[in-house]
Amino acid sequence: MPEKTELMGLPFDSVTMTQTIEQCLAWCADDKPARTVMTINAALLMMMRSDADLAQACRAGDLVVADGLPVVWASRIVGTPLVGRVAGVDLMQNLLRVGNEKNLKIFLLGAKQEVLDHLMELCAEKYPQLEIAGSRNGYFSEDDHDEIVGQIRASNADILFIGMPSPFKEIWGEKYRHELGVSVIIGVGGSFDVIAGFVKRAPVWMQNIGMEWFWRLMMEPRKMWKRYLVNNSHFIYRLGIEFFQKRFVAPSK
Repeated sequence: MPEKTELMGLPFDSVTMTQTIEQCLAWCADDKPARTVMTINAALLMMMRSDADLAQACRAGDLVVADGLPVVWASRIVGTPLVGRVAGVDLMQNLLRVGNEKNLKIFLLGAKQEVLDHLMELCAEKYPQLEIAGSRNGYFSEDDHDEIVGQIRASNADILFIGMPSPFKEIWGEKYRHELGVSVIIGVGGSFDVIAGFVKRAPVWMQNIGMEWFWRLMMEPRKMWKRYLVNNSHFIYRLGIEFFQKRFVAPSK
């Protein structure tokens, strides 16, 4: 495992997409308890500051990667550079592809049933050797949690993808990780909608300049305005503080 690099109170793993995929496959090959992969962006870093359960879940992640380019850039600004971005949607697509080659079993949890149905149809067509061991849409109450945990455990899936919003996906995955019977748990947010074709992803040029968040804001302004405008402003403020502390404040002896 790579060394941890701390940014804004969270230890990150400085890994490439290839290294992340290889680590997930290695975990699928052993019989140890489930590991969690945390895909962290600027908004999540800020949400952690006011949500103790979310902070605990993120810090308990077995692999913590930078989902957004702003996080990568921030790590460089404060002098603890990460090697690059590992976006949740890209990670999921890569694992579907590699899972097809390795005959892996996956469980899909989240999104609307219509989205889930389209995603499963796409997987069956594009990845015929990948087994969808089970699925459940994201519309359920706390009373359903035990039933869902049992459904996932009975599926004997290798990887659980949780396509639900934060902080739910991080907290839920950490809370039940030892009961789910899977090898890897990955929260991928709105990736189901993107891969299934219900939400258009930002053009590559916008992804490459770190403006994918702005694209999503334009696509879903009512849903995303607070997350991006408020949290991103807070992120810039906190980055300024961390830069000053690491560059100009001498550590106490």
